[in-house]
Amino acid sequence: MKSDEAPDEADSCPTENSAARTARVTESRELALILEQVARGDQSAFAEFYDRTSSRVYGMVLRVLRDPGFSEEAVQEVYLQAWSAAEQFDPARGSALAWLLTLAHRRAVDRVRSEQSSSDRQALYDTTNTTPEFDVVSEEVTRRDEHRAITACLDTLTPTQRESVTLAYYGGRTYREVAEDLGVAIPTIKSRIRDGLIRLRGCLGVN
Repeated sequence: MKSDEAPDEADSCPTENSAARTARVTESRELALILEQVARGDQSAFAEFYDRTSSRVYGMVLRVLRDPGFSEEAVQEVYLQAWSAAEQFDPARGSALAWLLTLAHRRAVDRVRSEQSSSDRQALYDTTNTTPEFDVVSEEVTRRDEHRAITACLDTLTPTQRESVTLAYYGGRTYREVAEDLGVAIPTIKSRIRDGLIRLRGCLGVN
């Protein structure tokens, strides 16, 4: 009986692998076409691109950052970057998903380095109690200018978008926490934040 069963199991593997490969190829083509529409400023295409890829982007970022809150914030930053740089995607160099995950990995690594650099600077200051170096002061001035610009642009959002974005970014809350605070479904919160990022992108002049 075992000799009869083995060929059946072996025969099933190529079929499953072939189906998986076909699905990946189909998805790759579809995402590439959607990203082309995003590059032309199609907001509905961007929403579809976000919905179809965000769970995988979040999973990869979470593995790097190990913090759900930081990870969700980083994911939003990744999609803001993807929206503004969509025309730079070249299908000849790889799939749309690979391009997006590369952006996400770089963003996650940059966040780790930034947090480490901030901790190192604080430790140095606490140890020496000296005046910060010029580059630290310059960085802080730039950060404050950016903060003022973002704060002004937040006023261009709808009240619900502004409330959701503010809780997520300045309140450090996750999607679930924002949804619980506002008594709204998580998909609705994700949609508000995503649409809010699109409007912020236009206000900040990110092309």
